[in-house]
Order: sequence, then C-alpha cells, then structure tokens
Amino acid sequence: MRIISWNVNGIRAVQKKGFAEWLLKEKPDALCLQETKAEEDQLDMELRCISGYRSYWCSGVKKGYSGVANFAKTEPENVEFGFGLDPKFDREGRIIVMDLPELMILNVYFPNGQKDDERLKYKLDFYDATLDFCESRRKEGRELLICGDYNTAHNEIDLARPKDNEKVSGFLRIERDWMDKWERHGYIDTFRKLHPDKKDAYTWWSMRTAARVRNVGWRLDYHYVTPGLFKKVKSSEIMSEVTGSDHCPIVIELDL
Repeated sequence: MRIISWNVNGIRAVQKKGFAEWLLKEKPDALCLQETKAEEDQLDMELRCISGYRSYWCSGVKKGYSGVANFAKTEPENVEFGFGLDPKFDREGRIIVMDLPELMILNVYFPNGQKDDERLKYKLDFYDATLDFCESRRKEGRELLICGDYNTAHNEIDLARPKDNEKVSGFLRIERDWMDKWERHGYIDTFRKLHPDKKDAYTWWSMRTAARVRNVGWRLDYHYVTPGLFKKVKSSEIMSEVTGSDHCPIVIELDL
C-alpha cells in the first residue's frame, strides 16, 4: 500500500499546475492533502471525481482557510471528519479519519502557533487532543498511520537553521517537547527511523526568499505509525522533486 501526504497550500492553485495528472501518474492507494483552502462545492467535477478514486473533503467554518481532503482507491469502511472530542478542534476543518480494514489513516493539518500565545496554546491543546484520540483507537486494537503537516520541526537535524529559529513557533522547545511526548507513547517517525542521520531532508521552504533553491528548509510533514504497523513499513521518503506548493509531498509504502 502506497500513501502520499501533501500540504498543497491551495487545491485550486495546484489543480492549475497539473495536480490531477500528477495523481494519476503516481497512483497512490491513498492521498492525504492539507491546506486545501476550499469547500467541496467550490470545486469542479474534474477535481472531485478523478478516475479510479473516491474523494472526501473537510473544510472549516472560515472560508478559504485550512481544509483537508483524501483520495482513496478503495472505499473506506468509515470516514470521520474531526475527532468528536471538542468542537473547537473540529471547526477548522483539519481532520479526516479514514478507516480501512488494514489500518486507520488520520490526515491531520496541525495548527500553526506563530500568531500569538493564544494560538500557540490552541496548537498544543490540539496536539493533546490528537494523542487522546489516537490512544483511544489503539485501546480498540487499531493500528494507526497519522500523516500530515505537523507544523513543528522535531530536532535540529530537521531544519536548516536551528539556532536562528529557537524562539520561532515551529521549533520552540515546548512544541518539540510535545513531539518527544508523542514518541514516548510509541508513535514512530517513519522517515527518521529509516534515515536516522539524513541531513538536508526538508518538506517546507519559505516562499519569501529563494529558500527552496538554496534548500533552506524545515521538515514539518510526517508519516507517524504505531509500532505494530512499523513492522510493515517498506519505505518512507520525501518527494522533494515535486513542486507546486511551498511544501513537497511525502510517501510511505507498507507491505499490506
């Protein structure tokens, strides 16, 4: 099973850059998109009904903001839009939970905490809600894949200029501490587990400068899995050659 995750920074923008053709070329079993910035009824049928795929869209209350979407070759047994724990975590359109026989896929667009202290607290609370939801599903015996834009670079190896960004949300010690907590609960960063020493491996580059050309980036996008599922991971890679957004896609292959 091949699963791709990508923060597209506007689904209508990447549609104009050949998104549908790219999807049909890559042929993943599932594709998880973040920051779609659109409601389903704003999109044309060419995008919503790509041959061979079922699509699922989750948008927030605020128009043109956030949003996630899934494309799947196989119809899921169940699809949830949100965690169902607290409306404040579900109203921004950041979560799709797709239940397949072999695993449960969580497509999550985690909040950015750069605006102010209130927003940073919301981000950290959202992280904890994610952990609570995932732990409840693990207690039911489910294996989980939690992919998406986590909006935090975990360790110094995960961004080009760690010292310059120690006081910037996305690399604050309190955010990184939560990533440590997440991993202490057993969730495995598949890319870093398979590539422990790989440097200059990033998934996001600022559009304000020529950061991508110079590869001055951050690794903000992850495929995390539960330990039982990690035994079936064949590969976990960054598709840095794919353009069209300020993020690039990431891909994982599972022997399922």
